[in-house]
Amino acid sequence: MEWLGFHFFAGLAADRALLPAQHDPLLVILAFLVACATSYATLDIAERLKHIEKPRSRDRWGGFGALCLAGGVWTVHVISMRALHVPLKMGFDIPSTLVSMLLALFAGLLSMQALGREILRPWQYLIYAAAIGLSLSAMHYAGLLGQQSVAVAYFEPHLFGLSVAIAVGTGLLIVLLARYLSDGSNLIHQLLKFAASLLLSAEILGANLLGNWSRNLTVPIDAVLLPDNPERNLQISVTLALIALLLIAATISAAIADKKLQGKEHDLRRVNALLSQLDQARMSLQQVAHFDPLTNLINRRGFNQLFAERLMEHAHDGGMLAVMFLDIDHFKRINDSLGHDAGDELLKVVAERIRSATRIQDVVSRFGGDEFCILISLPDHHEEARHLAERILQKTKEPIELAGRRMVMTTSIGISVFPRDGKTCDELLKNADLALYQSKGHGRNRFNFFSPNLRTKASLELLLEEELRSALREESELQVYYQPIVDLRTGQVAKLEALVRWQHPQHGLLTPERFIGIAEANGLIADLDSWVLQRACRDLSELRSPGFDHLIIAVNCSALNLAREELHDEIEDALRRNGVLPRRLELEVTENALMGNISNTIQLLKRIRALGVSLSIDDFGTGYSSLAYLKRLPLDTVKIDRSFIIDIPQSPQDMEIVQAIIVMAHTLHLKVVTEGVESPAQLDFLSRYGCDYVQGYLFSKPMPLEQLRPLVQELNQRKPVIVETLPQETSADENGDADHVSSPWSNRKQTIHRVKD
Repeated sequence: MEWLGFHFFAGLAADRALLPAQHDPLLVILAFLVACATSYATLDIAERLKHIEKPRSRDRWGGFGALCLAGGVWTVHVISMRALHVPLKMGFDIPSTLVSMLLALFAGLLSMQALGREILRPWQYLIYAAAIGLSLSAMHYAGLLGQQSVAVAYFEPHLFGLSVAIAVGTGLLIVLLARYLSDGSNLIHQLLKFAASLLLSAEILGANLLGNWSRNLTVPIDAVLLPDNPERNLQISVTLALIALLLIAATISAAIADKKLQGKEHDLRRVNALLSQLDQARMSLQQVAHFDPLTNLINRRGFNQLFAERLMEHAHDGGMLAVMFLDIDHFKRINDSLGHDAGDELLKVVAERIRSATRIQDVVSRFGGDEFCILISLPDHHEEARHLAERILQKTKEPIELAGRRMVMTTSIGISVFPRDGKTCDELLKNADLALYQSKGHGRNRFNFFSPNLRTKASLELLLEEELRSALREESELQVYYQPIVDLRTGQVAKLEALVRWQHPQHGLLTPERFIGIAEANGLIADLDSWVLQRACRDLSELRSPGFDHLIIAVNCSALNLAREELHDEIEDALRRNGVLPRRLELEVTENALMGNISNTIQLLKRIRALGVSLSIDDFGTGYSSLAYLKRLPLDTVKIDRSFIIDIPQSPQDMEIVQAIIVMAHTLHLKVVTEGVESPAQLDFLSRYGCDYVQGYLFSKPMPLEQLRPLVQELNQRKPVIVETLPQETSADENGDADHVSSPWSNRKQTIHRVKD
């Protein structure tokens, strides 16, 4: 049976033989890859067509898409034909090959025309699908008929019809999927596009393979067959695939670049549309840009501009200027304890008080945070700056109602004077800042004028920072001193507090107050704390002799180090490396450090406590902690700051505060350590009111471990002194009988402590 040049298979003649055929899997995979790239490029260009606004550009991209689709589909067709191996040498008819290429181009043009339309009705979908599918089928079978050999090709009707149907379905999929996936840019959209590409490529390859399978090649039984060259087929297929993939890649790259360019053009049009509005608002925005929205004061930018103008005027006229740097003492505590809203309200109040203390011609600025800067013109001397600073200090100390609480805030001020302290804006601001740090370092709530020795001190601080880095790296100058902590119940030395010292080669032995601030300001505090922890654990491992094997060493932890999650692992490593039992280590943290980030702090302390390490809160009573937080913290010990002990027994108020802290701590099942004990009277008071541990110069100054061993033995051998307990309070019940009322120290029959010989 013959139709349009096709011989349909109706049975094998007796004098002819059917040639065996099989597909090369490698070439089939190669054809599938080209089909995938073609499908993805077609979907990408269809998406590009949807968003192109200019008709000429849309036509140009439609042509690119048609070439890309035609080239890819025709390449898949050729590779699939080459993939079918038969034991027969095959040639190609050039006119038939050109016809198949034109049919592929026609199918591509039809596809791009369908995708370029704004609206397609259902019957138009079917017409385009049929036209595209028939063009693809005609392309494939024209190529098959163009193969020349001694064999005669017969096509199986059902496979022939099925391949045509799949080609029509491919045309429908091209139109449906490309239009459906023309909008979107998220990950799900990209995944859908990849999935659609796989489905479409399977349809394209399937139609070609079915066309190959529908063809049966027959030859006379006595024909002499010349086998085809598989390597040549592979070379031709790979070459065509590379050409097609390069064409597709170039098309996709051009589409991406054009999309970005169009986006920039669209943005440019939007910018041009907004320029007129921005120009109208420019003056008002410039005004806003130079003022702080919270306090309505000039901000840093506006201040710098005015400062430069005033400096030029005074340099020309020979006048004097004063620059005053001011910030609020302990402002961070307000934010941490009362919240940022309360902090903002405080800034407003302070700004208004500064403004009320200055003259109308003075420039008041908020630099950011709690920093303020004031610029004033001076007569022939700088006394006016001194008077203004005094007025500001007095104004800011007035009570403030904040978050339902009445509190007093103080400020620190640093002052530099032009031309004595500098000739440029930067130099004067830097020198005023140095004077401010001088005020803070001398107790805050004061002002200081800049002096040249402050610059020398800043240089020294920088030098100390470098030397501290070297000392930490070499571990040759740092030392750990220990101060004993005495248990008042037994009179024995129960703990040793580890205190770092720096044996500086030029400045001698430096206490922590001299270099801890440098370490915290320059990111060295974690290394310093880690070094002290390792050294303390190493010393603990050596305290194994009788009288020392029970000692606990308390190690301080800075506020910055407490915010590090690695602290738990460092403690665990130090204990394991030195073979120290966790119960012999106590970690001391300051009250303010605990309040920094209470939720994270509690979790970290619980993990450390789970190791078996005990926890102590240092300097209790000097910060802003609340009892609600204190009861949530996994603490073992409360250490009362020496500032409450120094005036005992002369200060009844301090005695009442210490007594209240002891009662509160015992109520929360916490032990109490009091530091700074220097007199027997203080020791007697603490013993009577149930303090658990004491430390101070009454027993020993901090000293190296080698010097401390004999002192600990001497303290442990002295006879205890019995201190009478306070009489128990009584109260009457309903019947008038007097019963004893228990107090936190009522069950202590006697308290033992040691005094100096």
